[in-house]
Amino acid sequence: MTLKSFKLEEKINNAQKFSDSGNHKEALTILNEIIVDPDVTKSLLAQSYFMMANIFHMRGEIGKSIKGFTKCLSLEPGHTDAAISLSVVYNDIGKYEEAKKVFEQANSRVKYGKEKDEFEDDHINKKFALKHFELAEMYMTYNRLDEALFEFNKVVGLDPDYLEARVRIAKVYAKKNFITKSLDELKKLKNEHPNYLPARIALGVLYYGHGRVLEAQSEWERVLVKDPRNEEALMYINLSRTATETTI
Repeated sequence: MTLKSFKLEEKINNAQKFSDSGNHKEALTILNEIIVDPDVTKSLLAQSYFMMANIFHMRGEIGKSIKGFTKCLSLEPGHTDAAISLSVVYNDIGKYEEAKKVFEQANSRVKYGKEKDEFEDDHINKKFALKHFELAEMYMTYNRLDEALFEFNKVVGLDPDYLEARVRIAKVYAKKNFITKSLDELKKLKNEHPNYLPARIALGVLYYGHGRVLEAQSEWERVLVKDPRNEEALMYINLSRTATETTI
């Protein structure tokens, strides 16, 4: 590394420190110096634009943020964090198609752009899982259940520990009136992760909705054994008991 490169590295590290401490003005001053330096490397230039874009996003300067992430990606198309961040910005401002396009392009690079023997990057996979979850939730909002199911399954494929996605898969099946599949999903999740209480709560709701009151109450009571203050379980238990007493 040349002396000039070392100084630029030092500058970008200082910019990061200022940004982390909330001194965005000083950070941007340094980054603006870096991007006009004739000796800056392509990698440092991309890193500088990425940092600037993040700062602009935090300051609510969305247009500048989009330009920064886009510039970073033009320099380093494989900059996954920039692609995900740009997708998030587009999502935030309601440009869902642009968000999906950027996200899917980045997803394809991660999936197909690596050597066969290269290990999976769990950190990246978890980030993509979050984006697939957001897309799935959006599809659910518009009752596009098949697309939602497809996206939730992608979440589980990328991050098997994202248990909430498995609950959502069961809920999609229930909405599609595939009750047996929904029950199977929740039972499997409950058995594999007995301490994951949302699975038991959802299973109880499904039982109750189909007239299996005692089984529903049993699930919620088991939740309360593990977590006596669980508000959802308490609410459902009380509602179910009130309904039963009223019926009698």
